[in-house]
Amino acid sequence: MDLSVADARSPILGLAPQALPGEGYRKEQIAHWLYARGVREWSEMTDLPKGLRQELAEKYRVSEFAHVAPFVSQDGAVKYLYTLWDGQKTEAVYMPYAGRKTICISSMVGCPAGCTFCATGKMGFGRNLTAAEILDQILFAAHHQGHSPREIRNVVLMGMGEPLLNLNHVLEAIRRMLDPQGLAMSPRRITLSTVGIPRGIYRLAQEDLGVRLALSLHAPDDQTRQKIIPTAHRYSIAEIMEAVRHYYAQTKRRVTLEYTLLKGLNDHPWQARALAGLLAGLSAHVNLIPWNPWEGAPHQGTGKEKILAFAAALERMGIPVSVRWSRGRDVGAACGQLALQQPA
Repeated sequence: MDLSVADARSPILGLAPQALPGEGYRKEQIAHWLYARGVREWSEMTDLPKGLRQELAEKYRVSEFAHVAPFVSQDGAVKYLYTLWDGQKTEAVYMPYAGRKTICISSMVGCPAGCTFCATGKMGFGRNLTAAEILDQILFAAHHQGHSPREIRNVVLMGMGEPLLNLNHVLEAIRRMLDPQGLAMSPRRITLSTVGIPRGIYRLAQEDLGVRLALSLHAPDDQTRQKIIPTAHRYSIAEIMEAVRHYYAQTKRRVTLEYTLLKGLNDHPWQARALAGLLAGLSAHVNLIPWNPWEGAPHQGTGKEKILAFAAALERMGIPVSVRWSRGRDVGAACGQLALQQPA
């Protein structure tokens, strides 16, 4: 099967709800089927005339995926390996919790940031995802789980890729998530994670969508950070933090600092003190992330006792902190493990 020509129709998810085909109420019907009901076929939109359904089916595709392989973790998380119409692949992770449903989605195939602790970074960069491909990760997962896409109330752009290097498509997708005729989400339920691209952070603040910002910092000093993120030499921590403070001033949304603890590299007491100093006067929360192993990785993770000691040190200095114990490790779905691998 030649995936590059398997479905040459236009992506219906590439259109904003207000730009969908048909007159006013027909647009609303189609938007409802796509975003509230999450159907995967035109034939399922039963309140549309049969002729219209056939006409739409000839012109537009509903799905952005040629094939999807789900892998269920023993802890309930589900990794979705999506094959796109050009044969490239990306991943998302669905995580059900008591009282809420969360999905971690990708903005790229691979990632250009090259973080040394991350399996995705080792893959390198494939291509940017379109807004339709970003959105459909949510819609397919909801359909597979048997509920409305609008029941997924937390979306984190923390999968494959650097969202701020694909910002136009990411913003377009976020607008669909927020649109009352789209996924009708609250902006505080959407988190965008970045390694720190100052111009992208300023642009995000200017757009004023109100989403949460998460900065993958991983070290409080430039020397250590450049060992962890080879591309970090482009922007100093001072430049990045200036942009982050601007984002908070514009949006009043508390900022999250992501910090993956690596044995002997960024887990020393002086680094906890330096991190606290870096956050002085900023409304921020630190997520400490135990490192998740993958084959060929150049690092070891910090032990649990030292992770808790690092967290306690931050707490004593007045920094809100939590430890994010990852889910889906057994199927390669945990933070830093996404690498298009099919579990045995």
